[in-house]
Amino acid sequence: MKLREIYKIEDINKKISFEVFPPKEPDKYQNLISEIKKFKAVNPAFISLTWGAGGKNNNSFELSKKIQQNGSNIMPHFTCICSSKEFVKTHIQTLENNNIENILALRGDIPDDKSLCCYDFKYASELVEFIKTNSNLSAGVAGYPEGHIEAKNINSDIDNLKRKIDAGAEAIFTQLFFDNEKFFKYLELIRQKGITVPVAAGIMPVLSKKQVDKMTSLANISIPEDLKQNIEKYSSSSEDMKKFGIEFAAKQCQELIKNNVDGLHFFTLNKAESSIAILNNIL
Repeated sequence: MKLREIYKIEDINKKISFEVFPPKEPDKYQNLISEIKKFKAVNPAFISLTWGAGGKNNNSFELSKKIQQNGSNIMPHFTCICSSKEFVKTHIQTLENNNIENILALRGDIPDDKSLCCYDFKYASELVEFIKTNSNLSAGVAGYPEGHIEAKNINSDIDNLKRKIDAGAEAIFTQLFFDNEKFFKYLELIRQKGITVPVAAGIMPVLSKKQVDKMTSLANISIPEDLKQNIEKYSSSSEDMKKFGIEFAAKQCQELIKNNVDGLHFFTLNKAESSIAILNNIL
């Protein structure tokens, strides 16, 4: 089912998705497949597979096929900053040949050694346009409730988002956030810009202080004071932290659902337990 069809469904239960990443070692693929099978208990709309750590593909195309063959609808990520048009065209055709219908189109991280890159694509909007011209794939794109870390400000970032939507993107998946008010304000701003496509909220259950510190160092993600205090409080106990993370995210999701969020997109870190527990608490 394509993104534009998924997000027309009124039932929030049918608009849940989970994001995983490809293990660096192929012999760990089966572990990931086993975790993905656990997600089937809540019948997700699809599994989202990242391009790979540090912008490296790590055979995610091959893994996409394995996930699809195991009965899960798959939405692979595709970054373009170091890709030629020929490379992109070949691989989107491969995805379609494997009955994959959706793709998340991203610019990707610029590598330290820029001489290694082919600059057929400079922006994600160019990739979206190329995908829509050369395939029947449904394209999703990333949105940033607190602005992309490279953007001058939130308004310029939303202008970039508008270009991606105008190029043909059909859904927005936000970066994780911990403050719902940031998300609601973001929705207000993008709707004012004439962006009407569905916006799935990015949710990451807190598992450790290290995890949160890493995410906030890489992106614009603010930490509410009460969350900050509880992270410190439970930092010495992984089980207490996990329990708190589930409770915090469940409350976050309940408020989002109450306000008619278009979808929930869970960043799982390749572990099913916390995300499933959150959904068991709210659905």
